[in-house]
Amino acid sequence: MGIAKYEIFGTDGTWRVRHDGKAENEHATKEAAFEAVIAAASIALRQGHDVTVTAPSSQTPTGAPAK
Repeated sequence: MGIAKYEIFGTDGTWRVRHDGKAENEHATKEAAFEAVIAAASIALRQGHDVTVTAPSSQTPTGAPAK
Protein backbone atom coordinates (compact mmCIF):
# COMPACT_ATOMS: atom_id res chain seq x y z
CA MET A 1 0.00 0.00 0.00
CA GLY A 2 0.96 3.64 -0.26
CA ILE A 3 1.46 6.54 2.07
CA ALA A 4 -1.38 8.92 2.94
CA LYS A 5 0.01 12.32 3.96
CA TYR A 6 -2.22 15.03 5.39
CA GLU A 7 -0.88 18.54 6.04
CA ILE A 8 -2.96 21.05 7.98
CA PHE A 9 -2.04 24.63 7.11
CA GLY A 10 -3.46 28.12 7.28
CA THR A 11 -3.86 31.06 9.63
CA ASP A 12 -6.27 31.84 12.43
CA GLY A 13 -9.77 31.54 10.98
CA THR A 14 -8.87 29.85 7.68
CA TRP A 15 -7.48 26.32 7.77
CA ARG A 16 -7.10 23.76 4.99
CA VAL A 17 -5.88 20.20 4.64
CA ARG A 18 -3.50 19.30 1.81
CA HIS A 19 -3.74 15.71 0.58
CA ASP A 20 -2.61 14.41 -2.82
CA GLY A 21 -1.66 17.97 -3.80
CA LYS A 22 -5.18 19.30 -3.21
CA ALA A 23 -6.60 21.51 -0.46
CA GLU A 24 -10.25 21.87 -1.38
CA ASN A 25 -12.13 22.37 1.91
CA GLU A 26 -11.81 25.34 4.25
CA HIS A 27 -12.25 25.06 8.03
CA ALA A 28 -12.84 27.86 10.53
CA THR A 29 -10.54 26.30 13.13
CA LYS A 30 -7.43 24.18 13.10
CA GLU A 31 -9.27 21.78 15.38
CA ALA A 32 -12.04 21.30 12.78
CA ALA A 33 -9.42 20.62 10.10
CA PHE A 34 -7.76 18.09 12.39
CA GLU A 35 -11.05 16.27 13.02
CA ALA A 36 -11.64 16.05 9.26
CA VAL A 37 -8.13 14.63 8.79
CA ILE A 38 -8.60 11.98 11.45
CA ALA A 39 -11.74 10.68 9.76
CA ALA A 40 -9.94 10.41 6.42
CA ALA A 41 -6.79 8.96 8.01
CA SER A 42 -8.84 6.27 9.73
CA ILE A 43 -10.13 5.06 6.37
CA ALA A 44 -6.60 5.12 4.91
CA LEU A 45 -5.32 3.02 7.82
CA ARG A 46 -8.11 0.51 7.33
CA GLN A 47 -7.05 0.24 3.68
CA GLY A 48 -3.47 -0.57 4.75
CA HIS A 49 -1.73 2.76 4.04
CA ASP A 50 0.97 4.38 6.13
CA VAL A 51 -0.44 7.66 7.48
CA THR A 52 1.28 10.93 8.34
CA VAL A 53 -0.55 13.97 9.76
CA THR A 54 1.17 17.31 10.37
CA ALA A 55 -0.28 20.43 11.98
CA PRO A 56 1.49 23.68 12.85
CA SER A 57 1.16 25.64 16.06
CA SER A 58 -1.08 28.72 16.05
CA GLN A 59 -1.62 31.87 18.08
CA THR A 60 -4.88 30.59 19.60
CA PRO A 61 -5.55 27.08 20.98
CA THR A 62 -8.09 26.13 18.31
CA GLY A 63 -6.73 28.23 15.46
CA ALA A 64 -9.84 30.42 15.51
CA PRO A 65 -9.45 34.17 15.05
CA ALA A 66 -8.52 35.99 18.28
CA LYS A 67 -11.31 38.19 19.60
